[in-house]
Amino acid sequence: MRIDVLTLFPEMFAGPLDVSIVQRARVAGLLDLRVVNLRDFTHDRHKTVDDRPFGGGPGMVLKPEPLFEAVEALRQEDTKVILFSPAGRRFDQSMAREWAACAHLLMICGSYEGVDERVREALVDHEVSLGDYVLTNGGLPAIVTIDAVTRLLPGALGDDESSQDESFSQGLLEYPHYTRPAEFRGMNVPEVLLSGHHAEITKWRREQSRLRTAERRPDLLNKTENETGASRPT
Repeated sequence: MRIDVLTLFPEMFAGPLDVSIVQRARVAGLLDLRVVNLRDFTHDRHKTVDDRPFGGGPGMVLKPEPLFEAVEALRQEDTKVILFSPAGRRFDQSMAREWAACAHLLMICGSYEGVDERVREALVDHEVSLGDYVLTNGGLPAIVTIDAVTRLLPGALGDDESSQDESFSQGLLEYPHYTRPAEFRGMNVPEVLLSGHHAEITKWRREQSRLRTAERRPDLLNKTENETGASRPT
């Protein structure tokens, strides 16, 4: 997979994407990640990328010319263009899974008051937000999205089954985990996990996953039940 990131702040990407799973995927050739400076697509000596909004108001807006030129230079036949914006659809695991199957993602990191609306209308396939809050620019959402997508690439985790039992992979939160020692400060590991009975362990984990989701994220459970027709735990 190839991911191009179009940003005004390439320095933000040095560090978080140079370690752990993302870096291993890059070294293994699973991910071709390129961070591109939007100012490289300007033609004035000041490398101007923004201007005042028509109609007045605070802040600056990213101009259409460099964005159009950059996307048209980087986009391929099978490219998905993603814009990070507070007005976008909330990013989730299903989107990460969908994009992990793509050959090329081109991510536009919004800045200042946002981008000229014509960019959104003519160039963007998906407009995405991490949540109901505002960040300084789209760099951090891009980093989070790259990480979420990369770990779903075949071979990125070493054991592909690891991603199948994680939170949200089945629409629910993940079940509790325990490791040695079996008893710690009076707290014991559930007996079923020590039994060696794999069917019972699987059943326990499934029940715990649903109970945890009902307690902490009932919205996820409601969504899952609507899709599957399953009954809610009590």
